[in-house]
Formats: sequence, structure tokens, C-alpha cells
Amino acid sequence: MSNLRSVRLAIELATRQRDQLAKNHAGALRNVDFAKSQLSQLTSYANDIDNRWLGGATGALSVELVRHHYQFVDRLQTAIAMQDGVVANFLQQANTAHKALLQAEFRLSGLGQVLKARETALDSVHRRREQAETDEFASQRFLRARAEQAHGDLR
Repeated sequence: MSNLRSVRLAIELATRQRDQLAKNHAGALRNVDFAKSQLSQLTSYANDIDNRWLGGATGALSVELVRHHYQFVDRLQTAIAMQDGVVANFLQQANTAHKALLQAEFRLSGLGQVLKARETALDSVHRRREQAETDEFASQRFLRARAEQAHGDLR
């Protein structure tokens, strides 16, 4: 029975670990979604700036204003590239968390199978003991009945 108790304890601990890994995975997915949202906002802002610049460039622009615009767009593109890197990093973290979660699920499943196998083995041993007791009882009853019959024949 302590054998089953240790497996049940291992299942309890593996379940806790799996639950924690599921929380970590969910957090990693939230980080990916947030980073993608920020990237989308930056990209949308850059497109808006380009559209406004192109739409408003009907007159002559000063060299200083054009230079300022290109510097701003360059910084915006740098921010977009950095955010793209953040998204890639969070995707990698989410992938790692997903793999850890799958491993925990497999371990938990394996422990469940071990528990089931051990319970089946214990049930089998229990049934054999009961059968042996039943056989022994029937054998003794048969021998008593035979002895009584043999004793009755002697009278």
C-alpha cells in the first residue's frame, strides 16, 4: 500500500508542477500577444506618418523639415525592428514554456499509468488470495463431508 501512496504523492507533485507550468505558458502567451499588439501599433503609426507626409507634401518643403522627417522615420523603423525582436524573444519563451508543459503532461500521464498498473497488480494478488481461501475452504468442507461419510459407513 505504501507503494501506491508514493505513486499518488508523485502524481500530486507532478500535478502541481504541471499547473505551475500551465500558468507560465499562459503568461508567455499573454506577453506574445501584448508585444504583437505594440508592434502592430508601431507599424500602424509608421504607415500613418508616411501617408500624412506623402499627402501633405504638395508645396515646397525645407531641407531641414525633410531631414527631420527622415530622422524621425528612421527612429520609428528602429523601434519597429526592436519590437519585432521582442516579439521573437517572447515567441521563443512561449515555445519553451509549451515544451515544458507537454513534458509535464507526459510525466503525469506516465505516473497515472504506473498507478493503474500497480492497482491492477494489487487487485490480481487480492483476487488470487481470495480464490485460494475459497479453494481451501471448499477442500476442507469436502474432506469433512468425506470423513463424515466414511465414518457413517463404519457404523
